[in-house]
Amino acid sequence: MIGAKCKTRANFEKVAKAAAAATYRNLAHAAASIRSIARRSIRTSPKAAPPGRPPRTRGARRLRNAILYAVERDIGRATIGPDAAIAGDVGGAHEHGGEYRGGYFARRPFIGPALEKARPKLQKQWADSIK
Repeated sequence: MIGAKCKTRANFEKVAKAAAAATYRNLAHAAASIRSIARRSIRTSPKAAPPGRPPRTRGARRLRNAILYAVERDIGRATIGPDAAIAGDVGGAHEHGGEYRGGYFARRPFIGPALEKARPKLQKQWADSIK
């Protein structure tokens, strides 16, 4: 008769650290990907974009360059959008529609569609990320 013995040790702290590191890394990659898609969706054109399409710029790239992202490691959240210090409130007016500087802006979303475009890739980014 042949016998075998096996010992296992659970190192939950090491697994938790690896999961937290992978979450932060993947969140940063996902946020950067969504930011890139949103920035590329804003094209240069002398004419305004039709409602429902991403906004266009007439040459100044202020809105495009204002799209930033930040990852909050402690709560596992990423925020992506135009920085008001760079572009003012115009990003919100485009994304959600509404009044801005005395005029009405039709809804021309660019962050929401970028998230939807990146969504299929996000699951693949997370797969097998904890080693």
